[in-house]
Amino acid sequence: MELGPRSRVMGIVNVTPDSFSDGGRFDSVQQVVDTASRMVQAGADLLDIGGESTRPGATPVEATQESDRVLPIIESLTRDVDVRLSIDTRRADVARQALDAGAAIVNDVSSLADPGMLPLIVDRRVPVVLMHMRGKPETMQRSTHYDDVVGEVTDYLRERVAYAVAGGVSSDKIVVDPGIGFGKGLAGNLEVLRQLTSLRELGHPILIGASRKAFIGEILDTPVTERLVGSLAVAVWAATHGAHIVRAHDVAETVRALRVIDALRG
Repeated sequence: MELGPRSRVMGIVNVTPDSFSDGGRFDSVQQVVDTASRMVQAGADLLDIGGESTRPGATPVEATQESDRVLPIIESLTRDVDVRLSIDTRRADVARQALDAGAAIVNDVSSLADPGMLPLIVDRRVPVVLMHMRGKPETMQRSTHYDDVVGEVTDYLRERVAYAVAGGVSSDKIVVDPGIGFGKGLAGNLEVLRQLTSLRELGHPILIGASRKAFIGEILDTPVTERLVGSLAVAVWAATHGAHIVRAHDVAETVRALRVIDALRG
């Protein structure tokens, strides 16, 4: 996939009962597949399937439970849609099964913390998203102060990229994500977004996932169900400040907004 000429949209497909935005939304595999298919029809370039919530304070689930949630979805979508599927997981075992089932990208919020993830990425030669997060989802919001949030995020991502490349991952298969909402408060999230262009120095495509997140609710004083306009504002900002991929719940609206931005940029 060529990144750069136009903004890419990654549709969020959560199959968890406790995700912050759409947890427990689906009653059947077919319902998930139908929703994901509509995202593709609306213009999604990729779909990101996750079976474990990584919202602040989320309780980890067993790997077998995570696999049971995502594998039927990936197997069905592999047959039904013609876009790349990403597995959103921190576990190498889950990623391995997802790749076997048809996923083509690993989105790892822990940036290869599982010792088995790096050799898996190298062996399968698949792209990987490396994200900044302080701590773990269950603890990450306990410490959100930074002396230099942009510098610390950049240094962390540079180190994880170096680790991946030294371990054999091809440099052109790495995407970086500054982790909006992961171990950061309102001020930190805003500062990362304000200085997003500085991440270009890493030399890798940038993914931004800010859709419906709490900092938008803090700015607008709105619940998660009323954050579409704020999410679109952040998506447009990100796309015009260096992001190559925007991760979104509301795919149709995000695609339309970014098509206008791309047209204005020529």
